[in-house]
Amino acid sequence: METVLTHARLVLEDRVVDGTLVHENGVIRTLDEGRSHIPGAIDCGGDFLAPGLIDLHTDALEGHFVPRPKVIWPDARAAALAHDAQMAGSGVTTVYDAICAGGFDQAKADRRALYEVMLDAVDQGTARGLFRVDHRIHLRCELTDHGLPELVDAALGRPTLALASLMDHTPGTRQWRNVEHLKVYLSGIGKGGADLDREVADRIERARGAVAGNYDRMVALFSASGIVLSSHDDTTPAHVDEARAAGCTISEFPTTLEAARAAHQAGLATIGGAPNVVRGGSHSGGVSMRDLAGEGLLDALASDYVPASLLQAAIALTRTPGLALAEALALVTAAPARLARLDDRGRLAEGLRADLLRFRLVDDTPVVGEVFLAGRRVF
Repeated sequence: METVLTHARLVLEDRVVDGTLVHENGVIRTLDEGRSHIPGAIDCGGDFLAPGLIDLHTDALEGHFVPRPKVIWPDARAAALAHDAQMAGSGVTTVYDAICAGGFDQAKADRRALYEVMLDAVDQGTARGLFRVDHRIHLRCELTDHGLPELVDAALGRPTLALASLMDHTPGTRQWRNVEHLKVYLSGIGKGGADLDREVADRIERARGAVAGNYDRMVALFSASGIVLSSHDDTTPAHVDEARAAGCTISEFPTTLEAARAAHQAGLATIGGAPNVVRGGSHSGGVSMRDLAGEGLLDALASDYVPASLLQAAIALTRTPGLALAEALALVTAAPARLARLDDRGRLAEGLRADLLRFRLVDDTPVVGEVFLAGRRVF
């Protein structure tokens, strides 16, 4: 069935035009400037019509399985569906659910019990057509965990596994290079006093001897898999050099301007955290993503821990550092599609999937109106 959306501001990859979009059988058929007056055309009232957002890294799934510390939601399918609805309501049509393989310290002990439960929930929800949006698995490989190889084995071969990242959260390096920032984070999840120092020391001890061996194993494993591979929290040019040698094509959440510059020089694309943009800076002492955008060093955004931040961050970048709207929206549509090797979505173009986001701005706040997946309204 043909659907005509007119009187819309079409957000193309390089410009915004007033026009009309026609989609049929899940595919964009035509794009024209100007308004259509044919019977049955849907008047969008001047709202923006953009590609559906593509989120390459969100931790939000876990929050629905563990809504409070030590509270595990008893119905895994219901938890996954609640997460799915949140993503649709945030304008996301393709989401890479970041699931932790490893890092099951005392503060995150629930992750081990839920690891395969969450993997199964994504696989089964996809296979049975239960989700509103397109879900893929982003496997967060915690190199500090001695049990990482076995955990990864449980994920390999799953049809939804599409991206993996190599993470090293050893205190004193990368994201936690300033251990005081780690202590502030731990204090927010119930640690205090001598427990803080003990927890930091325990993390260092657990990581000793695990990172190097796991790194080599993961590189060998994923280099032959065809799965997109990312480094994580690169802080120095040396980290970037390691990532390039490992076959990574993405530097996810670089923590310093120096690392972001090195990533670009090495041909790695950078992904920044959208909450960093919205908040105006990092919660763990890292570089501001607005500064990276201002230097042309930001290639894409991911929602990280706040799904709604993806669209909010794109709009925020039109104010500081002043990106054009089309350029800012490309950071959450066309750019992540290219990084994930998705050539059928991410742009408003004839022949691509009709994954669409209709929104408007109210005092610079984006308000999601409708979301379509392959032409079917899902929000």
